[in-house]
Amino acid sequence: MANLSRKIGYGFGDMASSMFWKIFSYYLPFFYSNIFGLSLIDAGVLVMVTRIWDAVSDPVMGVVADRTDTRMGKYRPYLLWFAAPFAICGILLFTTPDFSYAGKLIWAYVTYVLMMTVYTGINVPYGAMLGVVTDNPEEKTIFSSFRMLFAYAGSFIALASWEPLCSMFERSFGMSMSTSWQMAMVVIAAACLVLFIVCFSMTREVVKTKSVVSIGNDFKALLKNHPWWILIAAALCFNLFNTVRGATVAYFFADVIGADANMWFFGLSILFYSGLFLSIGEIANMAGVALAVPIVSRLGKKNTFLLVNVLLAILSVGFFFLPVTSFGFFLMLVCQILISILTGIMSPLVWAMYADVADYSEHRFHTASTGLIFSSSSMAQKFGGAIGGAAVLWLLSAFGYVASADASVAQPEAAVNCLWALMSFIPAAVAVLAFVAMYFYPLTTGKVKSIADDLRIRRNNPAADEAANFNEINA
Repeated sequence: MANLSRKIGYGFGDMASSMFWKIFSYYLPFFYSNIFGLSLIDAGVLVMVTRIWDAVSDPVMGVVADRTDTRMGKYRPYLLWFAAPFAICGILLFTTPDFSYAGKLIWAYVTYVLMMTVYTGINVPYGAMLGVVTDNPEEKTIFSSFRMLFAYAGSFIALASWEPLCSMFERSFGMSMSTSWQMAMVVIAAACLVLFIVCFSMTREVVKTKSVVSIGNDFKALLKNHPWWILIAAALCFNLFNTVRGATVAYFFADVIGADANMWFFGLSILFYSGLFLSIGEIANMAGVALAVPIVSRLGKKNTFLLVNVLLAILSVGFFFLPVTSFGFFLMLVCQILISILTGIMSPLVWAMYADVADYSEHRFHTASTGLIFSSSSMAQKFGGAIGGAAVLWLLSAFGYVASADASVAQPEAAVNCLWALMSFIPAAVAVLAFVAMYFYPLTTGKVKSIADDLRIRRNNPAADEAANFNEINA
C-alpha cells in the first residue's frame, strides 16, 4: 500500500491542472466574446478547432510517454519538464494585444493552440501515472479520489478568487478590464507552477511496465478494446455535460440573474453571483469525491455510473422550473450543490475505470499502453469541451445573443430562453446519452478483480508473457 504522502502528492498535480481547466471552461468563452472582442461565431470556431487539435494530439503524447524511460520514471518527469511552459502559456492566453481584429484572432489561435499542446504534454503523462503508482485496483480508486479531491479544491480556489482578483486589479490598481484578467491569470499560473513541482517531488512510480510491441500494434490493440470505446463515449458525454453548464454560467448570471441579485440565507442577504455558484459547486464536488469510494465499494463502478446519470438528468430538468426570485436563487444553489456532488462522485470513478481498461488491454493484448489509454480519457475530456464550448457560443449567436461588456444591454427573449435550456434540458439529454453508453460496459467488479489477479502473476513472469504478446493482437 502506498503511503498517504504519495496520495496527497499525486493530488497536487490535478489541483494545478484543474485550476487552469476550470478557468478555461467557465470564463474563456466569455473572455473571448465580451472582453477580448471576438464575435460569438469566431470564438466558437476558435474553441472548437483548438480543442479538436488538443484532443487529436493526446494519443500521440500517450505513445511518447509510454516509450519514455528515465531514472525518474516513465510519466513523472513530464511534470517537471512542462511546469514552467504551462504557467507561461496560461498568461499569454489571457493577454489582449493591441492588434487589429485579424491580428487578435491570429493571436488567439496561436496562444490557445500552444496552451492546449502544453496542457497535453503535462496532463496526459500525469493521468497515466495512476496506472503505475499502485497495482491494486481498489487503491487506484483511492488515488483517483485523492486526485479529484485536490482537483476540486484547486477549482474552488481558482473560481472563488477569479472575479475578486480581476476586480482588485481593475479597481484598486486602476487597470483596464483586459489587463486585470491577465494579471489574475499571472497569480493562478504561479500557483500552478509550484503545485506541479511539489507533485513531482512527492510521487513515485512503483509499477514497471514496458510496451513490447510496435506503435502500430498499440493502436491496433486500442481499436480492438471494446470497453475502451464504450467508456470513451460515456466519458465524452459526462465532460460535455460539465462543459455546457459551466460555459453557460457566466452568461446566465450576467443576463438572467443580473449583477445585483441577492439570496436570503437564514436571514442574511448574500450576493448571488457566478463565482459563488461555481465555487460552492466545487466544494460539493469534493463532498462527492469523498462519497465515491464507499458508494463504488457497495454498488460497483458501472452501477454507480448509471445511477448518477439518472439523477443528473432529473435535477437538470428541475433547474428549468426554478423562479428568478430570492428564494429561487436559494433553490438554484441547492440544485447546483446536488448536481456537483453527483459529478464529484463521477470524476474519480471515470479515472479509475480508465485504469481498469488499461489493465484489460494489458491482459487481453499483452502490451502495456497505459499512457495511450489514459490519453484517450484526456481526448474525451477535450472533445467534450470542444463540442460543449463551441455549441454554447453558436447557440447563443443563433438565438440573437448580444455580446457586450456592458451589463445594461438587454438580451432578446429567445437568447434568454436559450440560456435556460443550456442550464437544464440540454445537459439532461447529455446525461441520458451517457447512461445509454454505459449500459453496455462489460467490465464488472468481478471481471476487473480477475484481470488484476492474473496480471500480478504475469508481471512476475515477464518472459512467458512476452512470448505470447502478439497472439491476441493479431487474432
